[in-house]
Amino acid sequence: MNHAVAWTEGTWTHEPAHVVVQDDGLYVTAREGSDAWRITSYGFVHASEHALLAELPPESALEVQFRLDFSQQFDQAGIFVKVDEETWIKAGVELSDGEESLGAVVTRGTSDWSLSPVPGWAGRLVTVRGSRSGDALTIRARVDDEPWRLVRVAPLDPDAAVTAGPFCCAPTNTHLTVHFTSWRSTAPDTALHPS
Repeated sequence: MNHAVAWTEGTWTHEPAHVVVQDDGLYVTAREGSDAWRITSYGFVHASEHALLAELPPESALEVQFRLDFSQQFDQAGIFVKVDEETWIKAGVELSDGEESLGAVVTRGTSDWSLSPVPGWAGRLVTVRGSRSGDALTIRARVDDEPWRLVRVAPLDPDAAVTAGPFCCAPTNTHLTVHFTSWRSTAPDTALHPS
């Protein structure tokens, strides 16, 4: 069940400023002001993310890898998992207040947000994994070939039609280009914790 997903298999939620497919991956230039957020603390709804989505069936997982090269406040990339306009999850790395942090936004009507700094990750390959099993999406991430880190366990309706794939946003950056190096479909994690 482990196979590469072609960049052409996905559909954009919102067209980026520029997209180029090369032998070494997908280069996505985000539009300035792009973001995904609903209401909490800020009072606004932003729904202009660049997410390339394909079906994520029950009992499956996706892995997206990208090179971490951010420069402006709130530059972000990773995976986007969508049920509908008010129910979605984004997870990956974001540049917040001057440091790269690994985190997730889980949205069910309104958004929440969690971050954890990842010093030393800049310039390296980050992989974000979303594993759909039962009533949950388990999100893990790692840099290069280091061990996986648990980012979040979030509720996800087992009967919902779900799409997922790579995403990026540039809330303040006029020239963010993210180099995605792979997008894979795999079997879901066998357990929440190592045995």
